[in-house]
Amino acid sequence: MSTKAPNSILDPGLSLTLRPMQYPVFFEMFKDGIKNTWTVEEVDFSTDLVDLRSRLTPAEIHLIQRLVAFFATGDSIVSNNLVLNLYKHINSPEARLYLSRQLYEEAVHVQFYLTLLDNYVPDPDARAAAFAAVENIPSITKKAQFCMRWMDSIQKLDELRTPEEQKQFVLNLICFAGCIEGLFFFAAFAYVYFLRSRGLLNGLAAGTNWVFRDESCHLEFAFEVVNVVRSQHPELFDAALESDVVAMMKEAVDCELQFAEDLLSGGVAGLSVREMRQYLEYVADSRVVRLGMKPIFGSKNPFAFMELQDVQELANFFERRVSAYQVAVAGEVAFHDDF
Repeated sequence: MSTKAPNSILDPGLSLTLRPMQYPVFFEMFKDGIKNTWTVEEVDFSTDLVDLRSRLTPAEIHLIQRLVAFFATGDSIVSNNLVLNLYKHINSPEARLYLSRQLYEEAVHVQFYLTLLDNYVPDPDARAAAFAAVENIPSITKKAQFCMRWMDSIQKLDELRTPEEQKQFVLNLICFAGCIEGLFFFAAFAYVYFLRSRGLLNGLAAGTNWVFRDESCHLEFAFEVVNVVRSQHPELFDAALESDVVAMMKEAVDCELQFAEDLLSGGVAGLSVREMRQYLEYVADSRVVRLGMKPIFGSKNPFAFMELQDVQELANFFERRVSAYQVAVAGEVAFHDDF
C-alpha cells in the first residue's frame, strides 16, 4: 500500500503526507469542526415533556413519533457509510482527519436521538418499536432501502481502479451528502422548526440547531471532495453521471414525500403535504445547483421559518459560543473553591 502523496484524491493507497499539505481546505474544515463541539447534556427537554403531555394534538404526536423513529436509525446509517465506504477511498490525510471528526459528530447525534427517545417515549416496548422502524414502518423502510442500495454499491470495492468504479464512488458521495444528509435530514429539520415556530418542543429545536450546524458542515466537506474529484477527473462528470444524479434526486424526493404523507396523515394544522413537496423540490434543486447542475424542479421555498435568518442566527450563536470556549481555554485554568 502506497503511503506517498497521491496524484489524485481517489488513487488507491493510504497517503500519510501532511506536510506539505495537498488539501489544506479539509484541514481547516477539521479545525472548524472542533470549534463547534457540543454535548447532549446541554439540551434541556423539560418543557418538551410538558408540550407532549398537554399541548400537542394527536396528529402532532404521531408526527413526532414517526420523526424520532427515523432519527433512531438515520445517523447510524450515515456512520456506517463513513467507515465502510468513504474513509478508505478518499486518499487525503487532511480529509481523513475531517471524516474522523464527522464520525464523532454522528456519534453525538446518535446519543442526542437516543436521549430524545428516552425522554419522549418512556415505554421500553415503544422505544424498541422505534428502533425497529426500518422493518415495520413502510415509509421509513423505503428511505432505508434507498440509502442502502446507493451506498452498498461500492461496499465490495477495496480500491477504485477503473473510471467506472470512481464514478460509482462519486455517486455514493453525492447520494450521501445530497440525498441523505442534505434532503432527508433537512426535511426532518423543517418539521422541528415548524413546531418551534408555534412555540413547541424548544428542547428538540435547541439540539436540532447544533445538529443542523454539523450537517451543514458535512455537506460542505462532501461537495468540496466532489469539486476536487471534478478538477482531477473531469471525464467522470459526463451526461450519464448527471442523468444518474437527476434520477437519484427524484427518487429521494419521492421517498421523502411518502414519509411526509405518513407524518401528516392525521392532519397537522399549518403544514400540508403539498408544501412539503415544494420544500423538498426546493432543497433538491439547491443540492444539484451546488454540484454545478441545472435545477430539476424550479420550486421556491414555501416555509418562511426555514429562511436565511434561521441559518444566520445559528451562525451568530456559534460565533459567540466558540469565542467563549476559546477565551476559556486561552488563559490560566483555575478551579473554584467548591470544586
